Amino acid sequence: MAVPAAPEETVRPALDGIPGQRGPVTRAAPGSPAPEVPAEPASAWRRLRPWRLLPTPTGTPFTFGYAVVLAGTSLLTRYADPAFVSALQQGSSTDVAHLMQQPLLVLLASALWIAGGIASPYAIGFLLVLTGLERRIGALRTAGVFLLGHVVATLATEVPVGFSVLAGHLPESSLHRLDYGISFGVAASIGALAGLFRPWLRWLVLVAFGGMLVEDLIAFADPMTNWGHLLALSIGVATWPLVRRWRRRPA
Repeated sequence: MAVPAAPEETVRPALDGIPGQRGPVTRAAPGSPAPEVPAEPASAWRRLRPWRLLPTPTGTPFTFGYAVVLAGTSLLTRYADPAFVSALQQGSSTDVAHLMQQPLLVLLASALWIAGGIASPYAIGFLLVLTGLERRIGALRTAGVFLLGHVVATLATEVPVGFSVLAGHLPESSLHRLDYGISFGVAASIGALAGLFRPWLRWLVLVAFGGMLVEDLIAFADPMTNWGHLLALSIGVATWPLVRRWRRRPA
């Protein structure tokens, strides 16, 4: 005579005796949905990751190293002898006279100073914008975008000054106009980074920043520099096909 099988609900799985098991395995009835496993709630702070807004030596080496250099020149400007600082800045100026004599040197040296000091809007924009751009396209390409805006906008604003002096429309003193700073490179980087944003944020950034530049131009306080900022922003926008191709997934 056959021995009747024990009821199904009393059968305990064999793995139940292995250490580490938390209890009997519960099998869902045929056709019923699998039980949902509650996801562990993620920290809002970790989702936002605000520390990624600032440069780090390993994550954004170009921005971090450049920021250290700019901090050093800013401290020098604040605490060193004013005559010494003025001589250094004059020697770094990308005016027409220096561009004709030693163009490569002054184009690089002029980008080692922050016009307006370390608390200026362009200094803050440098940290946030170049950090964001470098995390997306890498150090060398970010340096390329920055230098492209800095060099092209500088030449585009200074070369016409030289021709105007030759034509007699400007005095000869215009050849020695003091010109240095990082603002052209930052403006180009803003334009490039905007191309990696979602459309609503992209146009918000361009309208807000571009509107500020247009207001500065209308004020006519420094029209040559103001035109340079608008040109640098346009250069950054022109790099969109490249930066989108270079874009990598943020770590």
